[in-house]
Amino acid sequence: MIDGLHILHGVHFDVAASGVTALLGRNGAGKTTTAKAIMGLVPRTGSLLFDGAELVGLPTHLVVRQGIGYAPEDRGIFAGLSVAENLRLAERDAEPAYDLVHELFPELRRRSRQLAGTLSGGQQQMVAIGRTLLNRNRLIIADEPTKGLAPKIVSEVADVLARAAERVPVLLVEQNLALVRRLAGLCAVLADGRTVHQGDTAELLADEDASRRLLGVGSRRTPAADPVSTEPTVPSVSSLPAAPSAKADQAAVGGGPDGSSVTEVTSR
Repeated sequence: MIDGLHILHGVHFDVAASGVTALLGRNGAGKTTTAKAIMGLVPRTGSLLFDGAELVGLPTHLVVRQGIGYAPEDRGIFAGLSVAENLRLAERDAEPAYDLVHELFPELRRRSRQLAGTLSGGQQQMVAIGRTLLNRNRLIIADEPTKGLAPKIVSEVADVLARAAERVPVLLVEQNLALVRRLAGLCAVLADGRTVHQGDTAELLADEDASRRLLGVGSRRTPAADPVSTEPTVPSVSSLPAAPSAKADQAAVGGGPDGSSVTEVTSR
């Protein structure tokens, strides 16, 4: 609920126990609100279970301690702090995985003393994702991590997300369908705060009619050599009004090491 309005009227989808699951939909469909609701950043009613633990009512910092890493749409960096200080604030584990973060983002080591507010957009995104990788999270939520980035940086971010997904399930909110095609095995599509589709990503994007009806775009492949290029030829989700949808009452968001869903969300 935001400003007294119920944005999510019922969603239902699963995040695979490994790899990347994409959360898709036109602008205003409720994707970012869903991510924020999981993290406790907006008021919510109903039930949100993560590995059997109820998260509704928990403040955000306790949600994070359950093992959920979050890279928000606006990156959420502290502009007046250095890169190293931004990373240090995210430490939860006794031995944070700095070796992994610096392996994936060597530039962060080189710029450790630089104020985060002076970084480029791509570098700030590295900080945002790096913070989620410092700890042994059981789920990472990445909200539009390639938004506004140059094609070269998009490709680097895609590589990092692929590496991260080898270790922990990733819920990816993304408009760049070329990136989604490359990374996500499964997807869910929201419209008007409800789930209208869930299933195999490749099958959805190969279906021209379904892609246009649910996302407002064709599913053609980009002719560029780079599969995650953000040049204008790359299809992205339309900002047209969301398509009509059927009602759904419950959502499962998350995955466990045994392949089972570990997060359930019920919105009323």
